[in-house]
This record gives sequence, C-alpha cells and structure tokens, in this order.
Amino acid sequence: MSSQPVQIHTLGHDHAAWEAFVAASPQATFFHRAGWKEVIERAFGHSCHFLYAERAGRIEGILPVVHVNSRLFANALISTPFCVYGGAVADTAEAEAALYDEACERADALGVDYFESRERAPRHHDWPRKDLYYTFRRELADNDEANLKLIPRKQRAVVRKGIKSGLTWTIDDDIDRLYPLYAYNLRSLGTPLFSQKYMRELLRVFGDDCDVLTVMHQDRPVAAVLNFYFRDEVLPYYSGAGPTARDCKANDYLYWALMQHAVARGARVFDFGRSKADTGPYHFKRHWGFEPQPLAYEYYLSGLDAMPDISPNNPKYAMFIKAWQKLPLPVTRIIGPWLSKDLG
Repeated sequence: MSSQPVQIHTLGHDHAAWEAFVAASPQATFFHRAGWKEVIERAFGHSCHFLYAERAGRIEGILPVVHVNSRLFANALISTPFCVYGGAVADTAEAEAALYDEACERADALGVDYFESRERAPRHHDWPRKDLYYTFRRELADNDEANLKLIPRKQRAVVRKGIKSGLTWTIDDDIDRLYPLYAYNLRSLGTPLFSQKYMRELLRVFGDDCDVLTVMHQDRPVAAVLNFYFRDEVLPYYSGAGPTARDCKANDYLYWALMQHAVARGARVFDFGRSKADTGPYHFKRHWGFEPQPLAYEYYLSGLDAMPDISPNNPKYAMFIKAWQKLPLPVTRIIGPWLSKDLG
C-alpha cells in the first residue's frame, strides 16, 4: 500500500473512474452508479456531493451524497435519496473512515439537520438507526419452469389465473404507457408521484440497464414496471396498475413476466426492493417466497436531537394521505412532482 495519504474529492463531469470502481467492487450496488448524480441534478435540481477517496491516483472508496433542502420536510444530506441502498463502498478502512468524516463535516458546514446513510447492514454502532425498511432478494433459476415452481403454491395459482386471462407483456423504451398507471396507483396509495422528467432521465442516463415492462389485456396496458439491471440482478423499481388490473391478476402476472424477461437477459438475482415492515407490499413480497432482510438506515445528527420521522407511517401525515386519495388524478400529476422531489 502506498504511504501517501488518502485524499477526498468531489465527482465532476468525468465519471469513468468512478464507474470502473463500482463495476469492480462486489459491495457496490446499482444505486452507487455515477449516473444518479446526473439524474438527480437534472430532474430535481439538488446539489450532489459524490465523494471519492483517492490515493496515488487510484480510487479507494466512494460515497454518493445528495443535499435535499426542503422547507416542508427536512434539510439533510442523504446517501442516497430516491434509492434503496447507499453508504460508502471502500477497499480500505482508511478510505471508508475518511469518506464518512468528510460527509459529517459537510453536514455540519451546511447546517443540515442530519446525514442519513442508507446501509444494507449496520456500520456505525454509535449512530441512531432506523429499522423501518426491509429488502427482499432471492436467486432466480435459469429457466421459466423452475422459476414458476419457486413461487409458493397459492401465489403460483394467482399467476396462472393471469396467464389464463389472456395477459401478455412487452418491453417499452419509454414511459408513455407506464406513467398513467403509476399516477393512478400512487393517488390510490395517497403518495405524491415523481415527475415524468425524472423517469425519462432514468431511461436516458442508464440506457440498456433500464427498461419498462408493460402488461397488456385485450390490447390495453393494465400494469407496468420500470426496471434496473446491474451485473446479474434485476430490480423492479417504479410500478403502476390500472383499475382493471386486480380483476385480471395483472399485478401478479407483471412480476412473473419480469422474471421471464430478466432470466432471458442473464439475470440470476431478483431484488424486489424495499418495503416498510408489516405493510401490504411487505406481505405481498413474502407471498412470493422472498424473505425480508432488515436495512440499516443510520443517522449522524447535525442539527437535531433525535432521528427524524417523515415516514407515511407517522400519524401526523394520516390526514394528508386521506386528502391526497380524494384529489382528482390530474391535480395529483401537477402537485405530486413538486412535493416528491424533496421526499427523497
């Protein structure tokens, strides 16, 4: 190892070395890719502090950090907002420590409320930790018949009903059919939706590593999902289902179709994303045979005395959620993106 000290820098326009580090690191995830900096800056206008530790001209670690400054919610540094996973990825303990020290120093200098690091496992045992979220991952078989058998019997029967109802699927290279379904879905959940610009940026920046799978019934789109691909993993991320989806089992068929498509692309791991404990999506994923794995979202408190709680589970947001569910759909498509850009 070089005797030179580790130096911390902020990522500029040249992403090649950062991307090469992510590609070579087993601990890195899709959410550590440099493309998120471009997506977040262009879609939301947030200031990005994508930190990297360098020694003797070689990157030893990375830590993507974004400053989300909201009057409604919080003023925070987050690694990484709009993403399931974050935190540092480093080859050496020295680089890792230097990255977190720099993030905390920036939190203090910017006067934010806190620095949130979305870790997959506990890392800072002296930091407050939120145990709200779980992730769901499991391996895929290399053929459709074996993957269908991996689905628990009751859920497999629902998938077969979707197949018998005449559902088909196709791959889109745009969000034109996804977005109306996504907007309908989120209004029903009482959640502000993200902008079309954001989703288009995802498709533009990540190219072949991002697509949309759309389920059709009687020549009409009834469900769709935007997916990420990283190494041998597929990550369904933003989905939507219309008012007729439940009757024809389109939402269940959607993920079975994605498994088929992903395996054909070479995927061998299905990452079902995060869900809050003991919620509908949490149990839906368990019914598919996925076991919950806790995520460790850790906090360095800079301007607060206690961890923030801006989760929809917070009772103070209950009235907002009920009101949102009653808004006309076109109104939610106007107001939603303005609110969601600060939720992270």
